[in-house]
Amino acid sequence: MSTLDAELTARLGAAVSNLVRLSGGASRETWSFDADGRPLILRRDQPGAIDPGAMAREAALLASAAAAGVPVPELVDHGDDLGGLPFLIMGRLAGETIPRRLLRDERLAPVRGRLARDLGGILARLHTMEPVPGLSDDDPLALLVMLYEDFDEPRPAVELALRWLRDHRPPASGRRTVVHGDFRNGNLMIDTTGVTGVLDWELTHLGDPAEDLGWLCVKAWRFGSPHAAGGFGSREDLLAGYAEAGGTPPTPEELRWWEVYGTLRWAVLCRHQAERFLSGADTSIEFAALGRRVCEQEHDLLLALGLTEPVTVQDPLETAQATATPPHDRPDASTLIEAVGAFLKEAEQPDDRLRFHTRVAMSVLRIARREILLAETHKAAHHERLGKLGCETDADLAKAIREGTLDDRRDEVVAAVRASVVDKLTVANPGHLALPG
Repeated sequence: MSTLDAELTARLGAAVSNLVRLSGGASRETWSFDADGRPLILRRDQPGAIDPGAMAREAALLASAAAAGVPVPELVDHGDDLGGLPFLIMGRLAGETIPRRLLRDERLAPVRGRLARDLGGILARLHTMEPVPGLSDDDPLALLVMLYEDFDEPRPAVELALRWLRDHRPPASGRRTVVHGDFRNGNLMIDTTGVTGVLDWELTHLGDPAEDLGWLCVKAWRFGSPHAAGGFGSREDLLAGYAEAGGTPPTPEELRWWEVYGTLRWAVLCRHQAERFLSGADTSIEFAALGRRVCEQEHDLLLALGLTEPVTVQDPLETAQATATPPHDRPDASTLIEAVGAFLKEAEQPDDRLRFHTRVAMSVLRIARREILLAETHKAAHHERLGKLGCETDADLAKAIREGTLDDRRDEVVAAVRASVVDKLTVANPGHLALPG
């Protein structure tokens, strides 16, 4: 019996079995187990968590959500010390959370068509929840700007989005409710009957309820589906379900603002998670990979603002040729990386978590191969683009966008930003460029 098995057994007074750590969950550990045959889930903070009260707050939110008619897991136990870490134990729900399965599994086809409307109804009930102590009530855009500026890594695409968000911010609606903060495909448990649970309440706060509706419609949560609301259905169905359950839907302009905000938020959060790897605090391959997903959101921001269109580019790996690099012997670096990727693909992986990280590692290796092939070409092109605008670095261009000093050359600025994002995505994930907005 492991130490964690023993601690759970002592805590619950029940025999613990089938303890398995699940994949996903970049900020917390998630474990599946049985206690005297009862299916349960353990969520536990990772060492160094910055908010020691978060688990207790999430437990209170589960109780408040259940009282409001929101489907949530049963709260079983929570506390400050399981292996020295705050924890939450809840019932294990039936269903699926993996987005690509939710959007493609034929077993879910009968329910998929009504999910957007159902999710609107769930959000309307969620927005009637009683608040719990400790929820933040800060300006969301100001918080996002503060987090972005903490990186000291100015990005021209982000500055274009911030200009638009500031110029088009809708008047305050006056509606202030509990906002889930991460209501989207991947945090919803769904089976053949519909939504069985809303998960992951760690980002919940007070705010404009339209934030949750816009977040669900962010392109990142469609996973290639053409349907705007979480990949399941239309914005119209989502808002109709929200109104039918008593919610006051936002206007199309308000919803668009929150979609753009949400896209920028995900870009900044990807960079925030990557900082854990870059700072050396956590060497997980998952955090490393997130740093190369920021450009996906930069492209999606340009799409959302009408500043670019989907484009198909050939994956450079499809035409890559081995090259001699004297005095080094063959195979060359790119070929060696390919060989490691092939090994990982064929290696036996004993559990879901390791399989997940193997897929992430294979993706990272493909990024590295593309960068080896294209780095010098892209570096020269980027330097030329900046030079034509009188800038030496991305920071210079970002500052010019923020201050408006190049507003008379806006088309050139947008073209330069667009070209840079295309180059970054050609290396990081060329298929993302072809996805519709």
